[in-house]
Amino acid sequence: MTDETHQIADTLPLSLSAADVVGPIRMRRNRRTNWSRRLVQENKISVNDLIWPIFIKDGQGDSEAIPSMPGVFRHSVDKAVKEVERASRLGIPAVALFPYTDPALRDETGSEALNSANLVCTACRAVKAAVSDVGIITDVALDPYTSHGHDGLLEGDEIVNDPTVDVLVRQALNQAAAGADVIAPSDMMDGRVGVIRHGLDQNGFQHIQILAYSAKYASAFYGPFRDAVGSSGTLKGDKRTYQMDPANTDEALREAELDIAEGADMLMVKPGMPYLDIVRRLKDTFQMPTFAYQVSGEFAMIEAAAANGWIDREKAILESLLAFKRAGCDGILTYFAAEVAEMLAD
Repeated sequence: MTDETHQIADTLPLSLSAADVVGPIRMRRNRRTNWSRRLVQENKISVNDLIWPIFIKDGQGDSEAIPSMPGVFRHSVDKAVKEVERASRLGIPAVALFPYTDPALRDETGSEALNSANLVCTACRAVKAAVSDVGIITDVALDPYTSHGHDGLLEGDEIVNDPTVDVLVRQALNQAAAGADVIAPSDMMDGRVGVIRHGLDQNGFQHIQILAYSAKYASAFYGPFRDAVGSSGTLKGDKRTYQMDPANTDEALREAELDIAEGADMLMVKPGMPYLDIVRRLKDTFQMPTFAYQVSGEFAMIEAAAANGWIDREKAILESLLAFKRAGCDGILTYFAAEVAEMLAD
């Protein structure tokens, strides 16, 4: 032994028991260096976790800013195709398409949803012709198409369930025929997943997945999105008779269990960060692919706080997405998707 080793050894007792050598627990040892932190990290964000929502509009060669969502645009179909090509280059697995429907095309029954040449269907065909390795998720609900801004058919003051489901099935089939890979019913009508699954299977679309918005809450965080799709100014009343009460968690389990039984392939929680407890309960209970939507209000809050210098924007974005993963999300719909993919690549 070296002289130094002799000196250290001379300070130790001649006989040690297990009780003698148990020192204080030092949790900070694993945090001390970057390489160690990386080794013990429990959750990680990757590009494979990202779904990019894209808003589409009429026109050609045009992108229109959405004031309540800084840096987010409504794109004409040709521009939207360019965005999906960008998603492909970045390795983003899927995009979700949402239309801004001309108010002149909106009516009480949302009939434009059944038009095979509507914005969503046109965009699906254009994207499929240009990009083969990015999945297309399409929203099934009537609110972008109705003059009253609701997700379903309105009779008097009531959103009627079963007549709405009849229309939603036709909307889903319309989107499937246009090339949608994943049908995502976000309307929260009872029984719609089972009827849509039956309709898809009976019409040769057995391969198309259903991402069920199983726990969609009547939330205050949707405002900028409604601006983006043009329903904020048309909405009459609110959506509390069909979207979930923010106070409830057990109800989310019942909703998800029904959707799974009806044929859902994946589950969605919306909004995201205020409902991470719901994500965790669904994931732990059902072990199903579980997604969450970092909705427009969440996006806008991060952007507003960062613009005022109150938070570090990049760190807040990454931390918020890491929280989704920690809660159990398999995928996250986020308007930051392309930017985060670039961060991860760097």
